[in-house]
Amino acid sequence: MPHLPPFIAPARFSDPDEALAQVRTIYDGSLLHLRAAMQRFVAGDSLPGHVRACYPFVRIHTDTVARPDSRLSYGFVEGPGRFETTLTRPDLFGDYYAEQFRLLRANHGVELEIGTSSQPIPVHFSFAENDHLEGNLPPERRVLMRDLFDLPDLAAMDDGIANGTWQPAPGEALPLSLFTAPRVDYSLHRLRHYTGTAPEWFQNFVLFTNYQFYIDEFVRLGREAMADPGSEYIAFVEPGNVVTRRSGLPPHTDDALGAPPPRLPQMPAYHLMRADRTGITMVNIGVGPANAKTITDHIAVLRPHAWMMLGHCAGLRNSQQLGDYVLAHAYVREDHVLDEELPLWVPIPALAEIQLALEKAVADVTGTDGQDLKSIMRTGTVASTDNRNWELLPDNRAQRRFSQSRAVALDMESATIAANGFRFRVPYGTLLCVSDKPLHGEIKLPGMANQFYRERVDQHLRIGIRAIEILRSGGVGRLHSRKLRSFAEVAFQ
Repeated sequence: MPHLPPFIAPARFSDPDEALAQVRTIYDGSLLHLRAAMQRFVAGDSLPGHVRACYPFVRIHTDTVARPDSRLSYGFVEGPGRFETTLTRPDLFGDYYAEQFRLLRANHGVELEIGTSSQPIPVHFSFAENDHLEGNLPPERRVLMRDLFDLPDLAAMDDGIANGTWQPAPGEALPLSLFTAPRVDYSLHRLRHYTGTAPEWFQNFVLFTNYQFYIDEFVRLGREAMADPGSEYIAFVEPGNVVTRRSGLPPHTDDALGAPPPRLPQMPAYHLMRADRTGITMVNIGVGPANAKTITDHIAVLRPHAWMMLGHCAGLRNSQQLGDYVLAHAYVREDHVLDEELPLWVPIPALAEIQLALEKAVADVTGTDGQDLKSIMRTGTVASTDNRNWELLPDNRAQRRFSQSRAVALDMESATIAANGFRFRVPYGTLLCVSDKPLHGEIKLPGMANQFYRERVDQHLRIGIRAIEILRSGGVGRLHSRKLRSFAEVAFQ
């Protein structure tokens, strides 16, 4: 028999805050149980059998097909039935869970049932941010962990719900969320590995780039904001969890735990934080669609309000000039990394809220509008390929496809980021800057590149930041699009 924490019977709540408090009680008790057993195991003590603790769940029952406000993009279920999901990290997701609970109550008037699920918490997911207890284990004790604790089970972490391929077993509840608790925990750990920062620092607006030049400028702007006592941002966080607080704000206890890493992680992240988490996270994803898919697979569990790609591209039209902007309103996907999860016949629509914000941001930062704006920015199809040397393919087949698709620009990441935004219901957008025109004899050369970067990176980044300011001021409730909802959508945003 598994060695379990004290049982807490399921209970129903009409108050979302009380429901969240029960989630915290169950989750904290489960972690305390696992951590205490792990400490004993590391110390060499014997354990009373297989140690197990399980995630809390939230469940609702509905018995009507009556729909709430049809303008909503989330916060409701499609019809009668039993719906539930497992929950994790209420310390990180507390505000998010409270809002989802509130919407369920407002839209359906049902009670929220909170209890302990049958889904075990893998012991690795119970460690605190700076705990590395298992690192002290000799090899022979490490082998025994599988006998005494639950380890991560990939079968509980697939993306069938998000992909629309999940089918309930007879009598099984329908999902409330795109992600189960183990899937969320898995991604939280991956984010630490890939970005070099804890998930606690991530903000609800995310910028992706494929060039370090943009990161250098973002770091400069972040440090500049921290020197301004009147800044709306309260902290700037760099890889290694290195925290700089805004001038006049005291340091937090955990700030001292941060240290610059000996080398940058694969996709370093930087966070310009606001108190309400509506600041800006920027990630250098490097080059290629594989990285773009990997990082968005994991950031998606944080349920950001939007993510956008700012990067360089090849201009495909002779009328374009180096430094011109491209606002993507359609995507040609030749990245291949999402073909299994999202078939190529699925269209990736442009989202009006993001498009309008990016267009206005270009106008605001460059001081142009109307016909003048069209002279420096083109709206059109962006093609993304996994072949960096597509120009060398024989018989001009790639060029023919791009021409037939009406593409105006080509890169390696934008379609992947947009497609994963569509797949995970995260509003997305793309604003690229033309850095070369290979079809017209203008290829990147070192001197040209350096001049181009100096002239354009600062302006391009400020456009991205301005777009986020526009989206934030418009209200995040208006941002999430019904275009991203499937036939039978989950209730959680």
